[in-house]
Amino acid sequence: MNRYLRNRLYINPAEQEILKNFPLFIAGSGIGSNIAECALRTGFEKICVADGDLIEDSNLNRQNYTEDRIGSPKAEALAERLKSINSRAEITLINRYLAEDDMPDPAAFKAAVNALDFRDGTPQAFDQLFLQSGIPVLHPYNLGWGAMVTVLAPERPLLSSLGTAEGISELDVVAYAAGYQRFWKKPQGWLEDVLARYSGEKDGAPPPQLAIGSWYAAAMCTHLLVKIATGKAYKCFPEFYMSSLFEEEAPPHTVLK
Repeated sequence: MNRYLRNRLYINPAEQEILKNFPLFIAGSGIGSNIAECALRTGFEKICVADGDLIEDSNLNRQNYTEDRIGSPKAEALAERLKSINSRAEITLINRYLAEDDMPDPAAFKAAVNALDFRDGTPQAFDQLFLQSGIPVLHPYNLGWGAMVTVLAPERPLLSSLGTAEGISELDVVAYAAGYQRFWKKPQGWLEDVLARYSGEKDGAPPPQLAIGSWYAAAMCTHLLVKIATGKAYKCFPEFYMSSLFEEEAPPHTVLK
């Protein structure tokens, strides 16, 4: 098939066939919209997307939607976009918010992406359901000028280990990663600065995010999904992947050689 000709040397024909038949579930079609397209273009042709939200103008700075779809259901618009890219792909959708008592059957999938908002216990319930079925779950985070992804695996720690009695938020996870980097002498000053300033904003303010972070996360998630599908090694939580072009030790205006 000519579609994946340029994948050669990176993905061999046998692996390409594995990706084609490796079903993915993507919960949340915000950053999940970028991840879904990157995964599809790489060769994953069985993808289910889920979300109950509608597209807003404020989504267009980073999510994979267009002006003409403002007001449309995200899951519906995303499924249509994916089918427009690959009409032969098996794209399914769940056009509603997932809930703790309303989850998909994990038996139909081999890997999942949890891009749900941490509004209640639904993200944690999603993780537990899929992990109990032996299915790894990726958690992506848009860091603006970069991104991080962590993979939850069966019989490994859960994100809830970072939280308090009140629960856990995306901020808790990113703060943990920033602290981890500082402990290991790899401080991400730019990220710590954003975290500090965001913490000082009024309650309920949505986190700042950029298109750069969405596509970083999409690339990282897709690479990890390829590793998972083809049986290659990858790090699991409490370890994580973080990527950005920032070089903390370089003085301003220095050209790195």
